[in-house]
Amino acid sequence: MPTSKRTLGTAAVLSLGLASTCLIASSALASPHDPVPSKQDVAQAQQAVTSKRGEVAQVQAELAAANVRLQQASDRAETASEAYNGAQWAADQARAAADKARAAAAAAKAAQETQRTAYAAGVVGNYQAAPEVTALAGMAKANGIDQVQQQSQAMETAQKALNAQYGRVQASAALATVTARQASDAEKKAVAAEADAKAKRDAATAAQAQAQAAAGEIAAQKSQLIHQLARLKNVSVRVAAKRQAALEERAQQRAAAAAAVKAAAEAAAQKKARDDAAAAAQRNEKSAAAQGARTGQLQGSGDSYAPAPVSAPPASAGGVAAALAFARSQIGDPYVWGATGPNSWDCSGLTMAAWARGGISLPHYSIAQYEQSTPISYDDLRPGDLVFWGTTDNPSSIHHVALYAGNGMIVQAPHTGAYVEEVSMYTWTAPNFFARP
Repeated sequence: MPTSKRTLGTAAVLSLGLASTCLIASSALASPHDPVPSKQDVAQAQQAVTSKRGEVAQVQAELAAANVRLQQASDRAETASEAYNGAQWAADQARAAADKARAAAAAAKAAQETQRTAYAAGVVGNYQAAPEVTALAGMAKANGIDQVQQQSQAMETAQKALNAQYGRVQASAALATVTARQASDAEKKAVAAEADAKAKRDAATAAQAQAQAAAGEIAAQKSQLIHQLARLKNVSVRVAAKRQAALEERAQQRAAAAAAVKAAAEAAAQKKARDDAAAAAQRNEKSAAAQGARTGQLQGSGDSYAPAPVSAPPASAGGVAAALAFARSQIGDPYVWGATGPNSWDCSGLTMAAWARGGISLPHYSIAQYEQSTPISYDDLRPGDLVFWGTTDNPSSIHHVALYAGNGMIVQAPHTGAYVEEVSMYTWTAPNFFARP
């Protein structure tokens, strides 16, 4: 039997996702002369519904993949930015070392000239007095053995002084040679470090350009996918975009909650391991003390263990308050790689400036900020501490830093295209390093 228009209309209703019971109800209200949908019609309608659901799922998967690519491009750009910050920090240190070495070389050269002048003056003085201090002249003019001895002693003293002065000339010359070589080596290192910083700066510039290009391409792709999603769900583009944003936000919240639970579990396991190690250490000490009391001398058990780590002392309340207040006052400022304010920031630039207000000087480099702070564990976190992200469990892989604000929240300058914000520290991925300035 040929498919009627009413049958096609019924199939269209089904393709919008209505249950088959709706079809039955519609059929019941239809005229007795209207054809009843066949099993094949129903199957085709259900297949259309399933097909659309599959297309929707595919579009949403592509949107998720686009978000991942956007985050990866941003991560690469920030990693390149922090690599530049590190290279610039190393170049600044190398230049300072070269300046210091050059100053030391100049001072050594001046000291050498002073000693050489003094030695020359001594030689001239001895030459001019030579007729009076030679042994033969001294004996010829002496009025007795005592005067001969005095003349000999004077001659010997003058020679020793001249020899000592010559030794100082040699020492100053050697020092001048060493410091000149050190200055030359330091200058070469500074030049190499500055060249590396320039290369890293160029790489960071390229990475930022790539991230921005990727962001544009991904935004265009997401726009097309949202339009496709709107068509599949038979809603407006605005509604589709709003629904998709809500879905992504909920997914992000679920991921953050899961990451927080995982981090808390790992921290609890680490704390238990430290507590167990401390308890074992105490038992070993008590056993050793008891054995020593019995034998008359204190003997160790022979076991080796690591003592429980000591938490870093808390930063001053005033310093923490000032650091957090400053960081929060920058919320809304744009992220700009290499920026240290006053109206734009990168990640380590923000934490450096915040803690400068808190009375502690930090370098503009996330790895160095970690190295110059006191490492702590997750369960020791307090407001004002620094949290870091690295690609491995080695601190040399750190590429992002933020300021811990308490209750699982951080203040951070996230990445290109974003702004300083206060968010959950699990919004991105869980941090894996923690330190107290």
